[in-house]
Amino acid sequence: MKMLPRRRGRSQFQRAADGSMTLLEHLQELRSRLFKSSLAVLAGMIVGWFFSGWVLNFITQPYCSYMSSRGKPALGQPGQCNLLQTGLTDVFTLKLQLALWIGLVLAGPLWLYQLWAFVAPGLHKNERRWAYWFAGIAAPLFAVGAVLAYLVVAKGLAFLLQFTPSNVTTALEVSGYVKFITNFMLLFGVAFEFPLVVVLFNLAGIASARRLLGWWRIAVFVFFLFSAITVPTADPFGMSMMGLALSSLYFGAVLFAYFNDRRRARAQRAEFGDIGDDDISPLEFDVDPVEAGPPVDRIEPVAPPRALDRRYDDMT
Repeated sequence: MKMLPRRRGRSQFQRAADGSMTLLEHLQELRSRLFKSSLAVLAGMIVGWFFSGWVLNFITQPYCSYMSSRGKPALGQPGQCNLLQTGLTDVFTLKLQLALWIGLVLAGPLWLYQLWAFVAPGLHKNERRWAYWFAGIAAPLFAVGAVLAYLVVAKGLAFLLQFTPSNVTTALEVSGYVKFITNFMLLFGVAFEFPLVVVLFNLAGIASARRLLGWWRIAVFVFFLFSAITVPTADPFGMSMMGLALSSLYFGAVLFAYFNDRRRARAQRAEFGDIGDDDISPLEFDVDPVEAGPPVDRIEPVAPPRALDRRYDDMT
């Protein structure tokens, strides 16, 4: 007896996309994806624990390099670089935090996929295509911002510590120093995502390239004002680097908007010709002759209405 091929049911993505999943099934899917993401981050955190010491040395390298170049060891012998610990669990907690950050980075592809798999069914096909581009560009921009922040910190420390007299010993608390560096890198990384917002406005038709270019003075002023407020170092180097970088990314986004507007204009001309958005398309005034229809029979008059019985209303 020949077995009939087994019909496959719809996948979870298809059921979520067409709206056939119930609220309870959506919650169960969210719980499953959060659990998988947590396991991935936990595994990455375990691996990150073994690299936390190397990351700590990498973060403290700008400070140690500058102090060794001045010939002033920080609370240690020449050639050493020691930071200050004020609590018994400061370094242990710090290594846990660094391991968590490393775990988030290592497990990034897994938990980002789980997030995308939960959100993607609610998007249209073209929206998913643009989301791929945005996700592919956002990660390198964040990495470039973090690397630039690391370089700015090295210059900023050199600027700030040069005012320390020779008879003063510098002692930085390890937790505060690492928190300062990581927050600085996070700030630069998030700030470098701003051009994506500008591109999104252009793709949505909110702002054209001409309008964005007309705002360049305001944009540059806002970038330098934002840098002066948010950059934690008091040196002008960090503020200038962040302001110039954001301004360059803004003009890059305007250039993308210019080419996108040209592409949109070509597509519009191909579909509607040379008719502008505010122009009215020409109408055809050719009147077709109307032929006479068949004769209509005589209509009998309608009978007059009868008097209503006033003893009852419409409801009773």
